[in-house]
Amino acid sequence: MRVVIIEDETLASERLKKMILSYDKDIEIIAQLESVEDSVEWFRENTHPDLIFLDIHLEDDLSFAIFEKVDISSSIIFTTAFDEYAIKAFKLRSIDYLLKPIVQEELNSALKKYREMTSGGDKSADIHKLYELIVKKDEGYRERFSVRVGQKIKTFTVSDISYFRSEGGFTTACLRDNKHYCLDQSLDALSKEVDPGRFFRINRQMLVSLDSIKEVHILSTSRLKLDLEPKTDNDALVSIDKVTPFKKWLEGQE
Repeated sequence: MRVVIIEDETLASERLKKMILSYDKDIEIIAQLESVEDSVEWFRENTHPDLIFLDIHLEDDLSFAIFEKVDISSSIIFTTAFDEYAIKAFKLRSIDYLLKPIVQEELNSALKKYREMTSGGDKSADIHKLYELIVKKDEGYRERFSVRVGQKIKTFTVSDISYFRSEGGFTTACLRDNKHYCLDQSLDALSKEVDPGRFFRINRQMLVSLDSIKEVHILSTSRLKLDLEPKTDNDALVSIDKVTPFKKWLEGQE
């Protein structure tokens, strides 16, 4: 089996390579690529592999851009941090995925599934339909952000974000891994761009995700204090005028 890994983080790429060879040392890793540009150039100049391990977010674009520039018939196993909706879409189309961080057992299962599928001759994957499902959802709410970090572009999904904070004239997104990135949008704009079922504006400075809330404390002043993950430097307080709508939001009421 000839395999290509497309992953923009070198350590993650090397770790995945070791895990693949741990499953079967006879698998040939013929290329490790880091960007859409490099991938397009490589596929134009080389015989395509049997299988591609494909990270959805690359340093220069979504990896779907590769398929807009070159026709690839290889089977694909996605490595992704996308939300449950997208993962279900992969399953429905018999395209496997590995949710980061990747574990050996799941990798073994994906490779086994690939071999079972290809033994029957079915290698089809409708990339364009997947693109429609993931990037152009019917809800119309924003699902990803791109920020410049040095000479690279970092892309992350909304599901990676624990909360947005506005302070000192800057807006930052705090991710679940406690990394912070500056954004161009104001909190007012972000409140309109993200799904209100997943995010709530608790005060003038913070817009928090439902998944980031670990505990809710009732204060003597009838205000609420949230314990968030990752932890915040200052107390995350729900404004008095937002307490009632916040409680309804927690219960899933409009």
